[in-house]
Amino acid sequence: MAIQNYKHTVAERLMRYVQIDTTADPNSTSFPSTEIQKDLGKVLVQELLDLGVKDAEMDEWGYVFGTVEGNSSNEVPTVCFCAHMDTAPDVTGKGVKPILHENYDGSPIILPDDKSQVITIEQHPYLKEKIGDDLITASGKTLLGADDKAGVACIMDFVAYLMGNPGITHGDIRILFTPDEEVGRGVDHLDMNKLNADFGYTLDGGVLGSIEDESFSADAVKLTIHGVSAHPGYAKGKLINALKLGGEVLAALPKDSWSPETTEGREGFVHPTAFNGIQEKATLGFIVRDHETDKLAIYEERLKKIATEVIDKYPGATMDFEVTEQYRNMKEILKEVPFVTDYAIEAMKKSDIEPRPVIIRGGTDGSRLSFMGLPCPNLFTGEMAIHSKHEYVSVQDMEKAVQTMGELVQIWEQHK
Repeated sequence: MAIQNYKHTVAERLMRYVQIDTTADPNSTSFPSTEIQKDLGKVLVQELLDLGVKDAEMDEWGYVFGTVEGNSSNEVPTVCFCAHMDTAPDVTGKGVKPILHENYDGSPIILPDDKSQVITIEQHPYLKEKIGDDLITASGKTLLGADDKAGVACIMDFVAYLMGNPGITHGDIRILFTPDEEVGRGVDHLDMNKLNADFGYTLDGGVLGSIEDESFSADAVKLTIHGVSAHPGYAKGKLINALKLGGEVLAALPKDSWSPETTEGREGFVHPTAFNGIQEKATLGFIVRDHETDKLAIYEERLKKIATEVIDKYPGATMDFEVTEQYRNMKEILKEVPFVTDYAIEAMKKSDIEPRPVIIRGGTDGSRLSFMGLPCPNLFTGEMAIHSKHEYVSVQDMEKAVQTMGELVQIWEQHK
């Protein structure tokens, strides 16, 4: 692919996009969870139209769609490239000041707006591979938002490349930008008929060459503890404080296993994420994760048993235990269509990239999309140290992602 002579726009695009606040809100009941996510959507629609994508639009839910029309005489499956516009609520995404560090030399990067924020090779070993690259960071008081505006920028640069090089043969390509991925609702209102694609790839991965086709399966648990309220001055023998019972449940969880901080690889966990309430009623939120879906029910039964043993010590106290499915391991779908992953690996090799198969200890929009009829592994963008003030991305990694997409659509056309 003659992309070497193309002047990439990924760095400029990313540095513009991250300045648009798109922070998602896990406590919101609206969709998208924050209207500000549509601010970026509007920009992307206009840029797609300016590039010649005639059907670019944003629907009422904040999804951005567009089609790069195919030019192949063959019948080629329609491939979708997807990235999410929102950023995580863990660190503020308001007032992002992106900084381009050219020709990184390996020394600590001191972020100017908070000099206590220092990005080092010791903390972030992948930086050793990025010496000589151009890096983009935030300024020290916010996240960068490369998760996943790096993916958005890569897809937009890819569209610009294709629209300017009509000699590249490919089938129809669908573009999709989603809201609310960071709060687990990214495809809740997605119209799959409108998307009208056969296979897909999310651009939301990390290190150069990483390809992810195996994710966690995930449930959420809501444990509601009902205590007995009484005036604290006259509470002896009457009061059962739901907050204290909730604390006992948390204290009864294993200390050396079964948690994010004690597991790795394919090991699963149960993780408390929220604790709210008053003495009469307390609510605890948990996420339950494992790469084997069948293990979720085992974990949930164990958690329920722990909670029950605590509650049963206090006659008069009761509890409710609710389980909600979040997403499932994409491998369960992708193993039936292995060529979707194989083509991406082939595209990386054609781009002189060493493929790095990665197991996701989490999920992406691709996890749910795969079960909605769009088999959808996840490709690298270079985004690193995500959800933190140390977030950074290599411009060259993003450019390589664009090159990979260019090779990939040609491979799909050739295999038909």
